[in-house]
Amino acid sequence: MDGFLAVRARIASIEQRFQPPTPVLPSGASAFTSILDQAMGTTSASATQRAPGAYGPAQVPAELMTFGNGKIPRSALSEIGIGNHRLSSRAAGAFRDMRAAAARDGVEIGVTDSYRTYDQQVDLAERKGLYSEGGLAARPGTSNHGWGLAVDVDVNSRGQQWLSANAARYGFVEDVPREPWHWTFRPDSGV
Repeated sequence: MDGFLAVRARIASIEQRFQPPTPVLPSGASAFTSILDQAMGTTSASATQRAPGAYGPAQVPAELMTFGNGKIPRSALSEIGIGNHRLSSRAAGAFRDMRAAAARDGVEIGVTDSYRTYDQQVDLAERKGLYSEGGLAARPGTSNHGWGLAVDVDVNSRGQQWLSANAARYGFVEDVPREPWHWTFRPDSGV
């Protein structure tokens, strides 16, 4: 059964790579600037984020690809400064910077989940159901948590507003519809 799940997870991972992101075109006075920023791969104060779900697959750091999703050793991850939570090195540094900036603005960012092992992904899928079937879990082996790129935040409404306005500056985007707590490190997102 494990071999079957691994094959299904690999197929889902490959399929995700071939789904182009759906662009969300801005409207209003800053539309031209935002579209130009997206085309040039730059950002400005007027750039807008894409809708959750419109990002396509995240770019996995090459040094983590050799391990596999959910198979990354603890030594290859970095602490984010909250409990035992860890992320990939660049994501962890960006998260720490983002959290410090939020604190300077009087906003506290907590974390309920970060890196997930493959076994943790299987457990979550069994308990909460697959996202594709109305649940809350990615298919095991495909989660951005399994690459050390995603955090589930614990914030109040002010914290959520702060993240929506500022997280992209640190490479984090809200990229899963129906999950406003889920933020993924995507410095490649163009926001």
